Amino acid sequence: MHEFFKRTNDGISEVYERLGVQGVRPRYSMALIFLDAGALSIRDLAREVDVTHSAMSQTVTAMRASGLVETTPGADARSRLVSLTDAGRALVPQLRAEWDATEAAVAELEAEAPYPLSRLIADLDAALDRRSFADRVAAHLRVPDTGGTAEAADPTDATDAASSRGTSDTRR
Repeated sequence: MHEFFKRTNDGISEVYERLGVQGVRPRYSMALIFLDAGALSIRDLAREVDVTHSAMSQTVTAMRASGLVETTPGADARSRLVSLTDAGRALVPQLRAEWDATEAAVAELEAEAPYPLSRLIADLDAALDRRSFADRVAAHLRVPDTGGTAEAADPTDATDAASSRGTSDTRR
């Protein structure tokens, strides 16, 4: 399944190239679209886009380096407000159009497949409700013998390790 997501992400990047959109990665689009309504804190933007604060902080840093957003101090010393630059705002109509086109392309793919992606995701979600991914990984985990007194991993402890691993693109 990893290859599918890589190919779709690469496809969106190719569409950006065809449109002449520069300095934008697919993971930026949802954040830029949300920012079109006004400035948000990194925490609020992360919540809207449904990614971790850390992931959004990295994305904001990259978008700022591309000249798409700017940050200013927030209400307290620990928060930053993110807003679109003129360059970022100018891209939003194209990003909205791409988003709609992407949704249409996904629907087209689902129509061609004997088992729609949306159904697969729902079925996988239900399977994870029955048994967590951390428990599944822990059941297959074989800790190498280092000569010490390390014990086999407790499946209930695997949740922290699995949840600390993030994904590089949570766009869709």
